[in-house]
Amino acid sequence: MSIEITFLGTGSMVPTKERNVVGMFLSYKNKGLLMDCGEGTQRQMNIAGINRNKVNYVFLSHWHGDHVSGVIGLIQTLGNQQIQNEEKPVLHIYGPKETEERMEHMLKTCIFENKVILEIHEIIPKRNEMLTILDTEDFYIQTALLEHGIPCLGYTFIEKDTRRMNMNKLKEYNLTHGPVIGQLQNGETITHNNQAITPEMVSELKKGLKITFILDTGLCENAIALAQDSDLLVCEATYSSELGEKAENYKHMTARDAALLANNANVKRLIITHISQRYKTSGEVLDDAKSVYENVEVAHDFMKVKM
Repeated sequence: MSIEITFLGTGSMVPTKERNVVGMFLSYKNKGLLMDCGEGTQRQMNIAGINRNKVNYVFLSHWHGDHVSGVIGLIQTLGNQQIQNEEKPVLHIYGPKETEERMEHMLKTCIFENKVILEIHEIIPKRNEMLTILDTEDFYIQTALLEHGIPCLGYTFIEKDTRRMNMNKLKEYNLTHGPVIGQLQNGETITHNNQAITPEMVSELKKGLKITFILDTGLCENAIALAQDSDLLVCEATYSSELGEKAENYKHMTARDAALLANNANVKRLIITHISQRYKTSGEVLDDAKSVYENVEVAHDFMKVKM
């Protein structure tokens, strides 16, 4: 089963003709994960052909407006679409310190009947702590605190390892059906015909994919720890190195910083996003990143990545 990431917004601060503010949709099996939800995110989903009812989880990096201002509209839309369904939709929202309070304030900003069951998860990790905040049958999510002046989180999606059974090997051991196949699939050793059979004898372990999202932060140790050995790193690169002092003052990363992060964390592929409106083309930030790390590209709105 493939993972598909759709970039719904790839700009910073304010939307432009070319780039909406930040939002990314990760689709995996029957689950939909929204990474940040800036202004206009649900409209971008419409254009991208993504059913908004498919959003099960929203992961907010921090509470600057360009990362969260689309949440209230999404909740209203999900509630309106609930009319055709007897059961209220459930939306899990994860975010840093103050998320519970700020969600309460957001829901009071306009008048509507909330028809969505909101499960708010406020995450407050210690400074050098990495937390597992969601654990499902197929994947889990880890988070750590980044450095952005206000509470800000990075997130990592980790697909769980799976076993692929080798049918020829199973036949060699006269294992063609029955509950013992399920035991082997689960990594258990079985006894068959007075012989111990380990999962490694009849199957191969398929390593799960790891995708990390680092948005709005200065280059820091926790970002490296989260991204370590990722198959894909999606990382902010607000400026090129020529504006390194500005990036440092506002606790952002340059494209070169993002590339250094990818190198230091042994990342296989880097996609940079959250591009300042000052850059009319992606050439300058791309060249800046490529000076350090080769396998990099600049995200654009509605870009899809399948893994």
